[in-house]
Amino acid sequence: MTSLSHDRHCSEIVAQIDLLRAAIDGADLTVPVPSCPGWSVGQLLRHLGGGQRWAEEVVRTRAEGPLSDEHFRDLSAYTHEDPAVVGPWLAEGAERLAETLREAGPDAELWTPVTGGTTAFYARRFTHETVIHRADATLALGAKFTLDHEVAADALDEWMELGSLPFHFEVHPWMRELLAPNRTIHLHATDAAPAAAAEWVVDLTGEQITWRRAHEKATVAMRGPLVDLLLVTYKRLTPSEAGIEILGDAELLDFWLERVSFG
Repeated sequence: MTSLSHDRHCSEIVAQIDLLRAAIDGADLTVPVPSCPGWSVGQLLRHLGGGQRWAEEVVRTRAEGPLSDEHFRDLSAYTHEDPAVVGPWLAEGAERLAETLREAGPDAELWTPVTGGTTAFYARRFTHETVIHRADATLALGAKFTLDHEVAADALDEWMELGSLPFHFEVHPWMRELLAPNRTIHLHATDAAPAAAAEWVVDLTGEQITWRRAHEKATVAMRGPLVDLLLVTYKRLTPSEAGIEILGDAELLDFWLERVSFG
C-alpha cells in the first residue's frame, strides 16, 4: 500500500536532494552525525549518493540479483567533503535515478531485497532513504527538519510494511520477544488531517507483527506531530527529544523501539 504515485516518488527523490543541498550550503561537513554513529555529514552524503547510484544501476540493468554495494559502504575516504563538490554530485545522482525509474515504470520486475519486487520498490525506498538521511544531516547541523505530511505518512506506512516482514525474525531472532498478549502500540499524529489518515496501530499480539491504519485504544499511545512521530519511529529522535506525549505502558514503547530494527 502506498499513498503516493510512482511519479511522485520519482519527483520526491529529486526534491529531497534539492532541500538537502540547501541545508548543507556553506556548512561544515566534518560535523558528526549522532543518528549515524561514526559518520560525518560528508560521509553520510556520500553514502546516500552512492546508494542512489547503486539503485539506479539495479533498475537500469534489471538486475536479477544483488549488485556490489561497497562503493557506498566504505566511507573512510570522505572525511573532508566540500558542499560545493558533493552538492552537485548528489543532484546528478538523484536526477539520474529518477529518470531511470520513470523510464522503467513502476511494474518492471527485477531483484529487490524483499519478495515480489518491482521498480516501484526502489522509487519508494529511495524517496524515504533520502528523506531520513536529509533529516540526519539537517539535525546534525543544528537546523529544524520539516517534511510534507503526505510524504511523512507514506514514509511511516513503508516503515510499518518493511518493519513487519516475517523474515526479520530469521535475521533478528530477538524480535520475537516483542510478541505477547495485550501488546498494541498506537501512533497518533496530532497535526495531520484528516485524523483517520494519520493514525497507526502496531499489533504484537499474534504470531507475527502486524499493523493497520486505525484509531483504537492500545497498550501504549504515542501522540505528537506527524514528522516527529516519523523521526521517533526511525530512532532519529527520542520521544522526550521530540516532545512526544506517551499514554500508557511507556516500557512497551521503549522495548518496541529497541527491538524493531529497520532503516
